Amino acid sequence: MSLPNPPMAPADARAPRTVDDTGLPFLFLAELLAKVLHQRGQLRLAELAAHLKLNVSVIDPLIVFLRAEKLCEVVRIGSSGTDADISYLLTETGRLRAAAALGRNAYAGPAPVTLAAYTAQVAAQSVAGVQVTRAHMAAAFGGIVANPHVLAQLGSAMNSGRALFLHGLAGSGKTYLAERLRDLLTGTIAVPHALMVDGEVIPFFDAVQHLAEHDTVAASLGLDRGSAPDMRWVRGVRRPAALAGGELTLDMLDLRFDPHTRMYQAPPHLKSNNGIFIIDDLGRQRCSPEALMNRWIVPMDRNVDYLTLHTGHTFQVPFDVIVVFSSNFVPHRLSDGAFLRRLGYKIEVPPASTDEYAQLFRQACAGAGVAFDAEVFGYLLDCHAQRGVPLLACYPRDLVRQLRDLARYEDRPAELSRRTLDWAWENYFAAAGQAGVALELERRERGTMDNGNLMENTRAKF
Repeated sequence: MSLPNPPMAPADARAPRTVDDTGLPFLFLAELLAKVLHQRGQLRLAELAAHLKLNVSVIDPLIVFLRAEKLCEVVRIGSSGTDADISYLLTETGRLRAAAALGRNAYAGPAPVTLAAYTAQVAAQSVAGVQVTRAHMAAAFGGIVANPHVLAQLGSAMNSGRALFLHGLAGSGKTYLAERLRDLLTGTIAVPHALMVDGEVIPFFDAVQHLAEHDTVAASLGLDRGSAPDMRWVRGVRRPAALAGGELTLDMLDLRFDPHTRMYQAPPHLKSNNGIFIIDDLGRQRCSPEALMNRWIVPMDRNVDYLTLHTGHTFQVPFDVIVVFSSNFVPHRLSDGAFLRRLGYKIEVPPASTDEYAQLFRQACAGAGVAFDAEVFGYLLDCHAQRGVPLLACYPRDLVRQLRDLARYEDRPAELSRRTLDWAWENYFAAAGQAGVALELERRERGTMDNGNLMENTRAKF
Protein backbone atom coordinates (compact mmCIF):
# COMPACT_ATOMS: atom_id res chain seq x y z
CA MET A 1 0.00 0.00 0.00
CA SER A 2 1.41 3.37 -0.99
CA LEU A 3 1.92 6.01 1.64
CA PRO A 4 -0.14 9.22 1.38
CA ASN A 5 1.62 12.25 -0.03
CA PRO A 6 2.76 14.80 2.58
CA PRO A 7 0.56 17.88 2.78
CA MET A 8 1.53 20.74 0.48
CA ALA A 9 3.28 23.66 2.14
CA PRO A 10 1.15 26.84 1.99
CA ALA A 11 3.74 28.70 -0.10
CA ASP A 12 3.63 25.91 -2.70
CA ALA A 13 -0.13 26.14 -3.15
CA ARG A 14 -1.63 27.99 -6.09
CA ALA A 15 -2.73 31.57 -5.69
CA PRO A 16 -6.18 32.03 -4.13
CA ARG A 17 -8.87 32.65 -6.73
CA THR A 18 -11.68 33.55 -4.37
CA VAL A 19 -11.91 35.49 -1.12
CA ASP A 20 -12.58 32.24 0.74
CA ASP A 21 -9.36 30.77 -0.67
CA THR A 22 -7.30 33.47 1.07
CA GLY A 23 -8.42 32.34 4.52
CA LEU A 24 -9.06 36.00 5.37
CA PRO A 25 -12.40 37.60 6.31
CA PHE A 26 -14.23 39.38 3.49
CA LEU A 27 -14.69 42.60 5.45
CA PHE A 28 -11.02 42.63 6.45
CA LEU A 29 -9.94 42.47 2.79
CA ALA A 30 -12.46 45.15 1.82
CA GLU A 31 -11.06 47.40 4.55
CA LEU A 32 -7.49 46.69 3.44
CA LEU A 33 -8.37 47.60 -0.14
CA ALA A 34 -9.96 50.84 1.05
CA LYS A 35 -6.81 51.72 3.01
CA VAL A 36 -4.69 51.17 -0.10
CA LEU A 37 -6.96 53.45 -2.16
CA HIS A 38 -6.84 56.05 0.61
CA GLN A 39 -3.05 56.10 0.61
CA ARG A 40 -2.37 55.76 -3.09
CA GLY A 41 -5.38 57.47 -4.63
CA GLN A 42 -6.85 56.48 -7.97
CA LEU A 43 -5.80 52.97 -9.07
CA ARG A 44 -6.63 50.46 -11.81
CA LEU A 45 -7.69 46.93 -10.98
CA ALA A 46 -4.36 45.47 -12.10
CA GLU A 47 -2.49 47.99 -9.93
CA LEU A 48 -4.58 46.98 -6.93
CA ALA A 49 -3.83 43.31 -7.65
CA ALA A 50 -0.10 44.00 -7.88
CA HIS A 51 -0.09 45.96 -4.63
CA LEU A 52 -2.15 43.47 -2.63
CA LYS A 53 -0.46 40.39 -4.21
CA LEU A 54 -3.89 38.98 -5.02
CA ASN A 55 -5.54 37.87 -8.22
CA VAL A 56 -8.11 40.08 -9.92
CA SER A 57 -10.74 37.43 -9.26
CA VAL A 58 -10.26 38.00 -5.52
CA ILE A 59 -10.32 41.79 -5.72
CA ASP A 60 -13.29 42.13 -8.06
CA PRO A 61 -16.00 41.15 -5.50
CA LEU A 62 -14.38 43.48 -2.98
CA ILE A 63 -14.71 46.37 -5.42
CA VAL A 64 -18.34 45.43 -6.08
CA PHE A 65 -19.00 45.53 -2.33
CA LEU A 66 -17.33 48.92 -1.87
CA ARG A 67 -19.30 50.38 -4.75
CA ALA A 68 -22.57 48.98 -3.38
CA GLU A 69 -21.81 50.61 -0.04
CA LYS A 70 -21.02 53.87 -1.86
CA LEU A 71 -17.47 53.81 -0.53
CA CYS A 72 -15.83 53.62 -3.94
CA GLU A 73 -16.59 54.98 -7.40
CA VAL A 74 -15.47 54.21 -10.93
CA VAL A 75 -13.42 56.72 -12.85
CA ARG A 76 -12.85 56.18 -16.57
CA ILE A 77 -9.67 57.56 -18.06
CA GLY A 78 -8.48 57.04 -21.60
CA SER A 79 -10.52 56.35 -24.71
CA SER A 80 -9.91 52.70 -25.54
CA GLY A 81 -13.35 51.71 -24.28
CA THR A 82 -11.93 48.70 -22.42
CA ASP A 83 -11.57 47.80 -18.77
CA ALA A 84 -8.01 49.12 -18.93
CA ASP A 85 -9.49 52.62 -18.86
CA ILE A 86 -11.27 51.99 -15.55
CA SER A 87 -9.80 53.22 -12.27
CA TYR A 88 -11.24 53.21 -8.77
CA LEU A 89 -11.39 56.06 -6.30
CA LEU A 90 -12.80 56.35 -2.79
CA THR A 91 -15.82 58.53 -2.20
CA GLU A 92 -15.84 61.02 0.65
CA THR A 93 -17.60 58.46 2.83
CA GLY A 94 -15.06 55.87 1.77
CA ARG A 95 -12.17 58.13 2.73
CA LEU A 96 -13.64 58.68 6.18
CA ARG A 97 -14.09 54.93 6.69
CA ALA A 98 -10.58 54.19 5.43
CA ALA A 99 -9.08 56.89 7.67
CA ALA A 100 -10.80 55.32 10.67
CA ALA A 101 -9.40 51.92 9.70
CA LEU A 102 -5.90 53.38 9.33
CA GLY A 103 -6.27 54.87 12.79
CA ARG A 104 -6.67 51.37 14.22
CA ASN A 105 -3.93 49.70 12.18
CA ALA A 106 -1.98 51.64 9.56
CA TYR A 107 -0.86 48.60 7.57
CA ALA A 108 -1.80 48.96 3.90
CA GLY A 109 0.59 46.59 2.14
CA PRO A 110 0.26 43.14 0.56
CA ALA A 111 -2.50 40.93 1.88
CA PRO A 112 -1.33 38.89 4.87
CA VAL A 113 -1.43 35.14 5.38
CA THR A 114 -3.06 33.47 8.35
CA LEU A 115 -1.09 32.45 11.42
CA ALA A 116 -2.05 28.82 10.75
CA ALA A 117 -0.60 29.00 7.24
CA TYR A 118 2.61 30.55 8.54
CA THR A 119 2.96 27.90 11.25
CA ALA A 120 2.54 25.14 8.68
CA GLN A 121 5.12 26.76 6.38
CA VAL A 122 7.70 27.05 9.17
CA ALA A 123 7.24 23.35 9.97
CA ALA A 124 7.66 22.41 6.30
CA GLN A 125 11.01 24.21 6.03
CA SER A 126 12.31 23.58 9.56
CA VAL A 127 15.96 24.30 10.27
CA ALA A 128 16.07 20.96 12.08
CA GLY A 129 15.97 19.28 8.66
CA VAL A 130 19.31 20.79 7.59
CA GLN A 131 22.23 18.35 7.71
CA VAL A 132 25.78 19.63 8.21
CA THR A 133 28.68 17.36 7.27
CA ARG A 134 32.44 17.69 7.52
CA ALA A 135 32.47 18.60 3.82
CA HIS A 136 29.99 21.42 4.46
CA MET A 137 32.21 22.75 7.25
CA ALA A 138 35.27 22.63 5.00
CA ALA A 139 33.44 24.60 2.31
CA ALA A 140 31.95 27.19 4.67
CA PHE A 141 35.17 27.74 6.63
CA GLY A 142 37.63 27.29 3.78
CA GLY A 143 40.60 29.64 4.14
CA ILE A 144 39.62 30.49 7.71
CA VAL A 145 42.09 29.72 10.48
CA ALA A 146 40.15 28.02 13.26
CA ASN A 147 40.62 25.30 15.83
CA PRO A 148 39.64 21.95 14.18
CA HIS A 149 38.11 20.66 17.42
CA VAL A 150 35.91 23.77 17.69
CA LEU A 151 34.79 23.37 14.06
CA ALA A 152 33.80 19.76 14.71
CA GLN A 153 31.79 20.85 17.73
CA LEU A 154 30.05 23.59 15.75
CA GLY A 155 29.15 21.24 12.91
CA SER A 156 27.67 18.71 15.32
CA ALA A 157 25.80 21.44 17.18
CA MET A 158 24.17 22.64 13.96
CA ASN A 159 22.84 19.13 13.33
CA SER A 160 21.20 19.10 16.74
CA GLY A 161 19.00 22.09 15.94
CA ARG A 162 19.36 23.14 19.57
CA ALA A 163 20.77 26.29 21.14
CA LEU A 164 24.51 26.53 21.65
CA PHE A 165 26.75 28.62 23.87
CA LEU A 166 30.05 29.96 22.54
CA HIS A 167 32.41 31.30 25.17
CA GLY A 168 36.00 32.48 25.35
CA LEU A 169 38.15 35.54 25.92
CA ALA A 170 37.24 38.78 24.17
CA GLY A 171 38.92 38.73 20.77
CA SER A 172 39.07 34.94 20.45
CA GLY A 173 36.86 34.99 17.35
CA LYS A 174 33.52 33.87 18.81
CA THR A 175 31.35 36.36 16.94
CA TYR A 176 33.16 35.74 13.67
CA LEU A 177 32.62 32.00 13.95
CA ALA A 178 28.97 32.45 14.95
CA GLU A 179 28.23 34.65 11.94
CA ARG A 180 29.81 32.11 9.58
CA LEU A 181 27.40 29.43 10.80
CA ARG A 182 24.79 30.90 8.47
CA ASP A 183 26.74 29.55 5.50
CA LEU A 184 26.03 26.05 6.79
CA LEU A 185 22.28 26.46 6.36
CA THR A 186 21.45 25.10 2.93
CA GLY A 187 18.33 25.67 0.90
CA THR A 188 15.98 28.60 0.72
CA ILE A 189 12.71 29.36 2.48
CA ALA A 190 9.50 31.27 1.88
CA VAL A 191 8.35 34.07 4.19
CA PRO A 192 5.08 36.02 4.14
CA HIS A 193 4.79 39.73 3.53
CA ALA A 194 2.59 39.96 6.62
CA LEU A 195 0.64 37.91 9.18
CA MET A 196 -2.92 38.34 10.33
CA VAL A 197 -3.65 37.50 13.96
CA ASP A 198 -7.03 38.14 15.58
CA GLY A 199 -7.87 40.85 13.04
CA GLU A 200 -4.51 42.62 13.44
CA VAL A 201 -1.81 42.73 10.75
CA ILE A 202 1.86 42.23 11.62
CA PRO A 203 4.37 43.16 8.88
CA PHE A 204 6.82 40.29 8.56
CA PHE A 205 9.03 40.39 5.46
CA ASP A 206 12.22 42.35 6.20
CA ALA A 207 14.34 43.24 3.17
CA VAL A 208 17.44 43.50 5.39
CA GLN A 209 17.04 40.21 7.23
CA HIS A 210 15.29 38.23 4.49
CA LEU A 211 17.65 38.21 1.54
CA ALA A 212 16.17 36.71 -1.63
CA GLU A 213 18.77 34.71 -3.56
CA HIS A 214 16.67 34.43 -6.71
CA ASP A 215 13.17 34.97 -8.04
CA THR A 216 11.49 31.59 -8.17
CA VAL A 217 8.24 33.02 -9.49
CA ALA A 218 7.58 33.98 -13.09
CA ALA A 219 3.93 34.91 -12.90
CA SER A 220 1.95 37.97 -13.84
CA LEU A 221 0.14 39.27 -10.79
CA GLY A 222 -2.86 40.75 -12.46
CA LEU A 223 -3.85 37.62 -14.35
CA ASP A 224 -5.69 34.51 -13.24
CA ARG A 225 -3.53 31.49 -13.96
CA GLY A 226 -4.40 28.12 -12.51
CA SER A 227 -0.80 27.29 -11.66
CA ALA A 228 0.29 30.75 -10.47
CA PRO A 229 1.71 30.65 -6.91
CA ASP A 230 0.41 32.67 -3.98
CA MET A 231 2.24 35.99 -4.22
CA ARG A 232 1.64 36.78 -0.57
CA TRP A 233 4.79 34.73 0.01
CA VAL A 234 8.35 35.81 -0.85
CA ARG A 235 10.24 32.75 -2.08
CA GLY A 236 13.91 31.99 -2.60
CA VAL A 237 14.91 33.65 0.69
CA ARG A 238 18.17 32.67 2.35
CA ARG A 239 17.76 31.20 5.79
CA PRO A 240 18.04 34.26 8.07
CA ALA A 241 20.79 35.03 10.55
CA ALA A 242 20.06 37.90 12.95
CA LEU A 243 22.64 39.37 15.32
CA ALA A 244 21.83 41.29 18.51
CA GLY A 245 24.43 42.60 20.94
CA GLY A 246 24.60 44.82 23.98
CA GLU A 247 21.63 46.86 22.74
CA LEU A 248 19.26 43.93 23.24
CA THR A 249 16.50 44.42 25.81
CA LEU A 250 13.63 42.19 26.92
CA ASP A 251 11.14 44.53 25.26
CA MET A 252 12.77 43.87 21.89
CA LEU A 253 11.85 40.18 22.19
CA ASP A 254 8.14 40.98 22.39
CA LEU A 255 5.71 42.10 19.73
CA ARG A 256 5.76 45.90 19.70
CA PHE A 257 3.01 48.27 18.61
CA ASP A 258 3.87 51.90 17.92
CA PRO A 259 0.89 54.06 18.97
CA HIS A 260 2.08 56.88 16.70
CA THR A 261 2.56 54.95 13.45
CA ARG A 262 -0.15 52.43 14.40
CA MET A 263 2.07 49.62 13.13
CA TYR A 264 3.41 46.44 14.67
CA GLN A 265 7.06 45.36 14.66
CA ALA A 266 7.79 41.66 14.83
CA PRO A 267 10.60 40.64 17.22
CA PRO A 268 13.91 39.62 15.64
CA HIS A 269 13.73 35.98 16.71
CA LEU A 270 10.34 35.59 14.99
CA LYS A 271 11.82 36.90 11.75
CA SER A 272 14.71 34.47 12.28
CA ASN A 273 12.50 31.38 12.14
CA ASN A 274 14.09 28.60 10.03
CA GLY A 275 17.48 30.20 10.64
CA ILE A 276 19.87 31.46 13.33
CA PHE A 277 19.55 34.13 16.00
CA ILE A 278 22.87 35.21 17.52
CA ILE A 279 22.98 36.95 20.89
CA ASP A 280 26.45 38.48 21.03
CA ASP A 281 28.21 39.71 24.17
CA LEU A 282 25.82 37.89 26.47
CA GLY A 283 26.21 39.38 29.92
CA ARG A 284 26.62 42.94 28.65
CA GLN A 285 22.98 43.67 27.82
CA ARG A 286 20.97 46.28 29.69
CA CYS A 287 18.99 43.51 31.35
CA SER A 288 20.48 40.81 33.57
CA PRO A 289 21.68 37.56 31.97
CA GLU A 290 19.24 35.63 34.16
CA ALA A 291 16.26 37.65 32.92
CA LEU A 292 17.33 37.30 29.31
CA MET A 293 17.93 33.58 29.57
CA ASN A 294 14.68 32.97 31.43
CA ARG A 295 12.90 34.61 28.49
CA TRP A 296 14.19 31.75 26.30
CA ILE A 297 13.49 28.74 28.51
CA VAL A 298 10.01 27.95 27.15
CA PRO A 299 10.81 28.65 23.47
CA MET A 300 13.95 26.47 23.53
CA ASP A 301 12.21 23.67 25.42
CA ARG A 302 8.92 23.53 23.48
CA ASN A 303 9.78 25.15 20.15
CA VAL A 304 6.99 27.70 20.56
CA ASP A 305 6.85 31.26 21.80
CA TYR A 306 4.00 33.44 23.02
CA LEU A 307 3.40 37.02 21.88
CA THR A 308 0.72 39.53 22.82
CA LEU A 309 -1.13 42.06 20.66
CA HIS A 310 -1.73 45.55 21.99
CA THR A 311 -5.36 44.50 22.41
CA GLY A 312 -4.27 41.99 25.06
CA HIS A 313 -4.74 38.90 22.89
CA THR A 314 -1.92 36.36 23.44
CA PHE A 315 -1.11 33.87 20.71
CA GLN A 316 1.37 31.11 19.99
CA VAL A 317 4.00 31.27 17.25
CA PRO A 318 6.54 28.67 16.12
CA PHE A 319 10.08 28.92 17.44
CA ASP A 320 12.23 27.16 14.84
CA VAL A 321 15.50 28.95 15.52
CA ILE A 322 19.03 27.87 16.40
CA VAL A 323 19.91 30.35 19.13
CA VAL A 324 23.64 31.05 19.45
CA PHE A 325 24.74 32.69 22.70
CA SER A 326 28.20 34.24 22.55
CA SER A 327 29.87 35.48 25.73
CA ASN A 328 33.22 36.32 27.27
CA PHE A 329 32.06 34.61 30.46
CA VAL A 330 31.91 30.93 31.29
CA PRO A 331 28.37 29.47 31.10
CA HIS A 332 27.89 28.52 34.75
CA ARG A 333 28.58 32.12 35.83
CA LEU A 334 25.68 33.48 33.81
CA SER A 335 22.80 31.15 34.50
CA ASP A 336 21.58 28.17 36.52
CA GLY A 337 21.29 24.50 35.67
CA ALA A 338 17.67 24.76 34.53
CA PHE A 339 18.71 26.93 31.62
CA LEU A 340 22.10 25.39 30.91
CA ARG A 341 20.68 21.91 30.39
CA ARG A 342 18.54 23.31 27.57
CA LEU A 343 21.69 24.35 25.75
CA GLY A 344 22.68 21.58 23.40
CA TYR A 345 26.35 22.53 23.25
CA LYS A 346 28.67 24.67 25.36
CA ILE A 347 31.71 25.33 23.18
CA GLU A 348 34.83 27.15 24.30
CA VAL A 349 36.80 29.07 21.68
CA PRO A 350 40.34 28.92 23.07
CA PRO A 351 43.32 31.11 22.17
CA ALA A 352 45.06 30.18 18.94
CA SER A 353 47.88 27.68 18.85
CA THR A 354 51.30 28.88 17.74
CA ASP A 355 50.78 27.48 14.24
CA GLU A 356 47.31 29.03 13.97
CA TYR A 357 48.64 32.36 15.22
CA ALA A 358 51.38 32.24 12.59
CA GLN A 359 48.80 31.62 9.85
CA LEU A 360 46.68 34.49 11.09
CA PHE A 361 49.68 36.80 11.19
CA ARG A 362 50.76 35.84 7.67
CA GLN A 363 47.24 36.50 6.40
CA ALA A 364 47.17 39.89 8.13
CA CYS A 365 50.52 40.85 6.61
CA ALA A 366 49.40 39.78 3.14
CA GLY A 367 46.19 41.76 3.45
CA ALA A 368 48.02 44.92 4.53
CA GLY A 369 50.87 44.59 2.04
CA VAL A 370 53.50 44.04 4.75
CA ALA A 371 56.33 41.58 4.16
CA PHE A 372 56.29 38.75 6.70
CA ASP A 373 59.51 38.28 8.68
CA ALA A 374 59.86 34.98 10.56
CA GLU A 375 62.52 36.35 12.93
CA VAL A 376 60.35 39.31 13.96
CA PHE A 377 57.35 37.02 14.34
CA GLY A 378 59.41 34.89 16.73
CA TYR A 379 60.11 38.06 18.69
CA LEU A 380 56.34 38.68 18.84
CA LEU A 381 55.78 35.20 20.28
CA ASP A 382 58.40 35.95 22.95
CA CYS A 383 56.52 39.16 23.84
CA HIS A 384 53.33 37.16 24.32
CA ALA A 385 55.07 34.57 26.48
CA GLN A 386 57.00 37.04 28.64
CA ARG A 387 53.97 39.24 29.29
CA GLY A 388 51.41 36.48 29.69
CA VAL A 389 49.22 37.67 26.81
CA PRO A 390 47.30 34.81 25.12
CA LEU A 391 47.41 34.33 21.35
CA LEU A 392 43.97 35.66 20.49
CA ALA A 393 42.72 35.65 16.90
CA CYS A 394 42.13 39.40 16.74
CA TYR A 395 45.69 40.46 17.60
CA PRO A 396 47.49 39.82 14.26
CA ARG A 397 45.06 41.93 12.26
CA ASP A 398 45.02 44.76 14.78
CA LEU A 399 48.79 44.89 15.28
CA VAL A 400 49.55 44.81 11.55
CA ARG A 401 47.07 47.62 10.95
CA GLN A 402 49.02 49.75 13.39
CA LEU A 403 52.22 49.03 11.44
CA ARG A 404 50.43 50.20 8.31
CA ASP A 405 49.14 53.35 10.02
CA LEU A 406 52.62 54.27 11.23
CA ALA A 407 54.06 53.76 7.75
CA ARG A 408 51.49 56.13 6.27
CA TYR A 409 52.35 58.74 8.85
CA GLU A 410 56.06 58.43 8.13
CA ASP A 411 55.37 58.34 4.37
CA ARG A 412 57.23 55.10 3.75
CA PRO A 413 56.40 51.45 2.91
CA ALA A 414 55.03 49.44 5.83
CA GLU A 415 57.58 47.12 7.42
CA LEU A 416 57.61 44.46 10.09
CA SER A 417 60.54 45.08 12.45
CA ARG A 418 61.20 44.93 16.16
CA ARG A 419 61.00 48.73 16.37
CA THR A 420 57.64 48.99 14.63
CA LEU A 421 56.26 45.95 16.45
CA ASP A 422 57.23 47.40 19.85
CA TRP A 423 55.50 50.65 18.85
CA ALA A 424 52.33 48.81 17.82
CA TRP A 425 52.36 46.63 20.96
CA GLU A 426 52.65 49.63 23.27
CA ASN A 427 49.81 51.45 21.49
CA TYR A 428 47.54 48.43 21.39
CA PHE A 429 47.95 46.97 24.86
CA ALA A 430 48.94 50.20 26.63
CA ALA A 431 49.00 49.61 30.37
CA ALA A 432 46.93 46.44 30.17
CA GLY A 433 49.76 43.99 29.65
CA GLN A 434 49.91 40.98 31.88
CA ALA A 435 47.82 42.62 34.63
CA GLY A 436 45.08 43.45 32.17
CA VAL A 437 44.93 39.89 30.86
CA ALA A 438 44.83 38.51 34.39
CA LEU A 439 41.92 40.81 35.19
CA GLU A 440 40.07 39.72 32.07
CA LEU A 441 40.54 36.05 33.01
CA GLU A 442 39.24 36.76 36.51
CA ARG A 443 36.18 38.56 35.16
CA ARG A 444 35.49 35.68 32.80
CA GLU A 445 35.43 33.22 35.68
CA ARG A 446 33.40 35.48 37.98
CA GLY A 447 30.92 36.50 35.31
CA THR A 448 30.88 40.07 36.66
CA MET A 449 32.62 43.37 36.12
CA ASP A 450 34.42 45.24 38.91
CA ASN A 451 31.34 47.13 40.05
CA GLY A 452 29.11 44.05 40.00
CA ASN A 453 27.24 45.18 36.88
CA LEU A 454 27.81 44.14 33.30
CA MET A 455 27.59 47.64 31.90
CA GLU A 456 28.28 48.19 28.24
CA ASN A 457 30.36 51.31 28.85
CA THR A 458 32.96 49.26 30.74
CA ARG A 459 33.55 46.99 27.77
CA ALA A 460 37.21 45.98 27.38
CA LYS A 461 37.14 44.33 24.01
CA PHE A 462 40.19 44.12 21.77
